[in-house]
Amino acid sequence: MKKVRHITVWILLLVLVFACKEAKKENKKMQIQSTLSAKDILGNPDYLAMSYGGYRTKSRDSQPSIQQLKNDMKLLSAMGVKMIRTYNVQPHLPHAKNVLKAISELKKEDKNFEMYVMLGAWIDCLNAWTDQAPNHDVESTNNEGEIERAVALANQYPEIVKIIAVGNEAMVKWATSYYVQPNVILKWVNHLQNLKVEGKLPKDLWITSSDNFASWGGGDSLYHVEDLNNLIKAVDYISVHTYPYHDTHYNPEFWGIPENEENLPKRKKIDLAIMRSVAYAKNQYDSVVNYMKHLGVNKPVHIGETGWASASKGLYGADGSKASDEYKQAVYYNLIRDWTNSKNISCFYFEAFNEKWKDADHPNGSENHFGLFTIDGKAKYPIWSLVDNGNFNGLTRNDNQITKTFNGDFETLLETVNVPPTKNEIMAHR
Repeated sequence: MKKVRHITVWILLLVLVFACKEAKKENKKMQIQSTLSAKDILGNPDYLAMSYGGYRTKSRDSQPSIQQLKNDMKLLSAMGVKMIRTYNVQPHLPHAKNVLKAISELKKEDKNFEMYVMLGAWIDCLNAWTDQAPNHDVESTNNEGEIERAVALANQYPEIVKIIAVGNEAMVKWATSYYVQPNVILKWVNHLQNLKVEGKLPKDLWITSSDNFASWGGGDSLYHVEDLNNLIKAVDYISVHTYPYHDTHYNPEFWGIPENEENLPKRKKIDLAIMRSVAYAKNQYDSVVNYMKHLGVNKPVHIGETGWASASKGLYGADGSKASDEYKQAVYYNLIRDWTNSKNISCFYFEAFNEKWKDADHPNGSENHFGLFTIDGKAKYPIWSLVDNGNFNGLTRNDNQITKTFNGDFETLLETVNVPPTKNEIMAHR
């Protein structure tokens, strides 16, 4: 009997030792998660980034529920996404606040769940979005409250919010409804940096602004002003937008099929066109890096937005540049991910899910179709392989199991795919 007791005691001791080791591992993992900063996450290919909006309807007045947001976070996590980007913290739009709450609840339910946030604060000019003429030299009085709300959320959720972005495409001149001058962005970036110094924001929180490549000095010399130079010196990193998709219409030189490729098979012609599109994006990225280095500055440059729409009845559809379909979207997505991951560049790919409020009056407008998922939870061609691999098993969107678009029939998908116009055709219509 004594021998049996000794064996029982040893078994209990072994169980306790194993349990203690597992608990220590779990505690260590939680400590690592809580101490991770933007510096650790950005540029790390194990922490894929994505732009996120969870809106399901034609109006943002209809806010997604916490449970819907949690379901979306689980889908993103299943894709390997661990950093998302939101866009505003306006008082009548609690989307970002609710996203943070959803992530916080998921972390409590599962200690291994990871999701971090680049929190956007919307910035615009006086009279933006009104019937009065926008005054681009004076900022909106709403900006101060927007910054205050972003600060409050960053302090409430320091383990989740790792970046605050001051403005979204807020300096680019074609944003005629609301753009501001760089001095406005600089003012608020400096304000947030000072709060970090004063201990009123986490010291490891990174501050940036997310804007078009031209706004960061990579394009027209119109943008090369002293306030921009000072802004580049003030941010912790530069967040650049690049959209070759849009320039298949506005600047299509890279898009047209050259004469020596006209007799190639359909898919080969398309693949080469998308490869040129990615090269175009790289050039825009490099143009910002070069301008920054020209100023004697050397800091990280990441991609705050790039994407490719899968449908359009307008400038990018069958009667336009023929850029829009799921096949081209997949080729672009994969090539962009390959490039940015290999170069340790974070890419907040735009975007996770279709959102039909973007162009509510035109259901087939391209702005509604940048998502990798449809509204009802169908996975588009770029992520069909994740469905095949079972990444989304047991997960839902809008109570729907995750299935493939086109019922997974590649040949049916290809019937929707148009070859880009030739260079000669583009030149003839200019």
